[in-house]
Amino acid sequence: MKTKENMVEWIKKQKTAFIGSVDEDGFPNIKAVFSPGKIEGDSFYFSTNTSSLRAQQFLKKPKASLYFYRRDRFKYEGLMLVGTVEILHDIKIKEELWHPGDIIYYKLGVTDPDYCVLKFTATKGRYYCNLKTESFHLADLK
Repeated sequence: MKTKENMVEWIKKQKTAFIGSVDEDGFPNIKAVFSPGKIEGDSFYFSTNTSSLRAQQFLKKPKASLYFYRRDRFKYEGLMLVGTVEILHDIKIKEELWHPGDIIYYKLGVTDPDYCVLKFTATKGRYYCNLKTESFHLADLK
């Protein structure tokens, strides 16, 4: 990834992300999630259930990773980001990420106590494309 702007634009085109947490025994846990509902600076926002296993793991151990990929017939690109997750209950960010269809998951709407936002803040990453890898710190990207 040459710039943060390139990285964000590439991420926005991906429909799925994989988020990694650490369980109580120190093992990595990976889960597929929809692409971020919001990207701001080095932070990526996802809505989820407060009661979910992932949210509970992040409350205990905030270290996390995100992985995005794009595969077509002749090319594979992958981007891993490493950072930490905060669990947010702020009504403003919950409203910002809310979609009308979310009512299926959160019966009480945007104020449902089981509705929260994961704020993943990346510090470094690794990009793969065309048999080449590149490690980087987000602070170093323009």
